Amino acid sequence: MKKILLTVLLASTLQFAFSQNFYDRSTIQLIEIFFASPTWDAQLDAAAINDAFIIADSVRINGVVYDSVGVKYKGNSSYNPNNNKNPLHIELDYIHGSYDYQGYTNLKLQNGYQDPSMIREVLSYAVLEQYMDCPKANFANVYVNGTLRGLYSNAESINDKFNAEHYYSENGTFFKCNPIGGAGPGGGGISPDLKWINTDSVSYYNGYELKSTYGWSDLVNLINVLNNNFTQIESVLDVDRALWMLAFNNVLVNLDSYSGAFRQNYYLYNDLNDRMVPTIWDLNMSFAGFPGGTGSGAYTATTLDPMSNSTSANHPLILKMLGNPMYKRMYMAHLRTIVQEIFASGDYLNTANSIRTTIDAAVQADPYKFYTYTQFQNSLTTSVTGGGPGGGTSIPGIQQLMSARVSFFSTNSNYILSAPTITAYAASNLSPILGETIYITATCTNENQVYLGYRFDHPLKFNRILMYDDGLHGDGSAGDHVFGVAVTMTAAVMEYYIYAENNLAGIFSPQRAEHEFHTLLVNAPIAVVGNVVINELMSDNFSTAFDDFGESNDWIEFYNTTSSALNLSGLFLTDDVLNVTKWQFPVGSIIEPNGFLIVWADMDTLQNGLHANFKLSNGGESLYFTNGTSVFDLIDFPALNPDQVYARCPDAGTFTYSTPTFAAANNCYLQTDEINGDFVSVFPVPVLDILNVKTNFEGEKNVKLIDLNGRLLASYIFEENVLVISTLDLSPGVYHLLVETESQLLQKTIIKY
Repeated sequence: MKKILLTVLLASTLQFAFSQNFYDRSTIQLIEIFFASPTWDAQLDAAAINDAFIIADSVRINGVVYDSVGVKYKGNSSYNPNNNKNPLHIELDYIHGSYDYQGYTNLKLQNGYQDPSMIREVLSYAVLEQYMDCPKANFANVYVNGTLRGLYSNAESINDKFNAEHYYSENGTFFKCNPIGGAGPGGGGISPDLKWINTDSVSYYNGYELKSTYGWSDLVNLINVLNNNFTQIESVLDVDRALWMLAFNNVLVNLDSYSGAFRQNYYLYNDLNDRMVPTIWDLNMSFAGFPGGTGSGAYTATTLDPMSNSTSANHPLILKMLGNPMYKRMYMAHLRTIVQEIFASGDYLNTANSIRTTIDAAVQADPYKFYTYTQFQNSLTTSVTGGGPGGGTSIPGIQQLMSARVSFFSTNSNYILSAPTITAYAASNLSPILGETIYITATCTNENQVYLGYRFDHPLKFNRILMYDDGLHGDGSAGDHVFGVAVTMTAAVMEYYIYAENNLAGIFSPQRAEHEFHTLLVNAPIAVVGNVVINELMSDNFSTAFDDFGESNDWIEFYNTTSSALNLSGLFLTDDVLNVTKWQFPVGSIIEPNGFLIVWADMDTLQNGLHANFKLSNGGESLYFTNGTSVFDLIDFPALNPDQVYARCPDAGTFTYSTPTFAAANNCYLQTDEINGDFVSVFPVPVLDILNVKTNFEGEKNVKLIDLNGRLLASYIFEENVLVISTLDLSPGVYHLLVETESQLLQKTIIKY
């Protein structure tokens, strides 16, 4: 567990610090910064010229103290050296790499610039989180050297931790899409607009900030495909999240974004599917608080058209997406969903008023707020002109704006197009067994075409396939508006959605797809005593195996002793005999016949997959597998060296020291060193049809292909330096490849489309 420095505090203060979630919207966090120098403001201003940190003596968050912390002013238009209240970036681990607060190392604090309501950022993220992955946000009172500087909005940083939790890896290409040198655009006249320049990545340097150690070629490839080979766009971009981003920006008149004049304030991350995923950032000027406009001439916020910038060469993402008939229909379906669920229903007002109640006293007490308390009180229903940093800029009341937006959409020609309806959806068998082929059906009206989007592993992209109304696909009679398609249950859980369209409009089921989806679980009996055992474990994994996030954590292998798939959902694993229900297997934890299942003991419970809320002790301890009352298996394991395992030999047999065989049949011979990864390469990853395994080792090599449940799918023995494997028969998903020599073993993770 990461270490933090604690001051001596009252028990009640400690309880406050750790009982609340740092981004709980119903709370106001307390952040206190202490500088030794009384000229700290001038030092921060001087450092801001180079976007640099200065070192605070300490920072105290809800009573928890961290010494030697990096602090800097951030922001573009929201920062001004004459401000008494500037936006802040606090980096807890700037000096001490082990520092974090509830797992968070970076704090991003906005000062309420251009927002008399003070809630634009927090309310906007509260809306956005219902449709795509985005930062969490709430508020914090900030003190410097014991003096209140005011109330700030507090938004989660988009960083490696965020990418790992939402996109299931943290080592991919990662860009902050803001122009270097600030908006306007930045140096060299380059904006992060995704416009094609040429193949030289240097040409894009001033428009995008690389946050990973590599990746310019990925960005150039995305821009090339978007502009010059658009038919392949789904291979390089998460199109659905891009459409949600554009729909959100339009509905909320969020123009300090890609949809505005500067085409900025978003991130791109290259996920496990080798696609760039957009994440929206910086919503403090949402709800028409941004004075820069759309970049395509004059506009009126209340009547911003859904097709805004659809013909703009400066906005190729919008130009190309809305120029594609299907994507345009999907975009409008998403836009209608946001309008109807959030704004026409008035749902946002419940959230807005709850937030306003939470911060009311803090706003009134803020000594350096940009607007008066009266303006804050009236900011939902009344436009504010003057009184803030924007001078004579008129900022609409949020409710005033959105009521007018709802009225505008009700008569907009693209909005009112008649979409299909999806009146029902079903699976031919609600409890299929593993490997069974079933039919998914959808009953529709006013449709021309219907599609099924499905996947068998949550981190993977959805496959979208056509459904049929021909009487041959489990769909009843031909022409009865019931559409069907066959799907084989190749994994424990299938996530899916339906999309129907006609020539004018489209609709999703569920309407928040792909962010939300329907789920179908295979039917497998719950394991009982003797069915499943703890088969192998490693308490100090240095380089033997890596999870989907690229982390080498402790792991525990389970083995199914039976010839039937079994369900571990609801069973428990613990290292504490006084807390036998410490960690529960989640729904969908299926172990295949005579197969293996890996649980990562890493305390990373926010990560997708099987991640327990405890770690294993290097010095040895006891491990219990239970149903909450009865012990299914109990292991007392000894102290283990790095990359050493304690395993049953043979499987389900007697425990001993052994060679690591991650998610595979145990090898009962003395442990040997693992092959250095530099001597084996596996490509391409992700793979479509052909996988190459290249090694510099001479002699016989054994290669095993294993799925995530530990089932051995194929085994190859070869003596040449290159092995070519056909993956045409593999279902899309994540797999492990084990490359073994006479005494050495290497594990690689691959993805199959």
